[in-house]
Amino acid sequence: MGIAEHGQPKSGETVYTVADAAANVAHMKILVIEDDLEAAAYMTKAFREAGIVADHASDGESGLFMGTENAYDVMVVDRMLPRRDGLSVISELRKRGIDTPVLILSALGQVDDRVTGLRAGGDDYLPKPYAFSELLARVEVLGRRKGKPEQDMVYRVGDLELDRLSHEVKRAGKEILLQPREFRLLEYLMKNAGQVVTRTMLLENVWDYHFDPQTNVIDVHVSRLRSKIEKDFDRPLLKTVRGAGYMIKDEG
Repeated sequence: MGIAEHGQPKSGETVYTVADAAANVAHMKILVIEDDLEAAAYMTKAFREAGIVADHASDGESGLFMGTENAYDVMVVDRMLPRRDGLSVISELRKRGIDTPVLILSALGQVDDRVTGLRAGGDDYLPKPYAFSELLARVEVLGRRKGKPEQDMVYRVGDLELDRLSHEVKRAGKEILLQPREFRLLEYLMKNAGQVVTRTMLLENVWDYHFDPQTNVIDVHVSRLRSKIEKDFDRPLLKTVRGAGYMIKDEG
């Protein structure tokens, strides 16, 4: 579950580290429901080092009790648990009106397994084995999503503006022409502005399918998008987070 690196930065990239990205999740409180005590100890220790308060439950019944009785920003739930399986825990939480975002961890990583997990009430699904940087990024996105309305039609990051209805993109009032895939990529990044999004998350949400996240299709599209939204402008907005993915953020 170590953090994967993705090589040296390319020309024009603004590079953040995973430690920089971890600052975005500080002050969050999460519940880890995991029966593998070694894995749970690793996760909770790593989360706490990132500034997250992390509680742990070692079985489904305990997890259901803690998730019902306490307020959390995100729950990380293993699918196969003693006393009550993870999907049953999630379904019962939803029946009780608890809408805390849930990330499902599972060794079952086929598309049908993911669909089953999401239909049970999960918000995201991460197959094992995984890199902690990927887990941290997904928890960050889910935590920021909680209680955030989806009705915003215009996203803004600094002087960059994206209109979801008209599909117009402008920076400092200057129109930027994007291809449909570039628009979807930018839309997803701006929807999660200030948060790390991994290559896998982009493949799932922008390309709508799953394949090797090491493929360079993401890097190629990000490079093209970066060139369009940053050329002739003073401040870079699109950052590469080393070992994790990408983030759009205005630091001006």
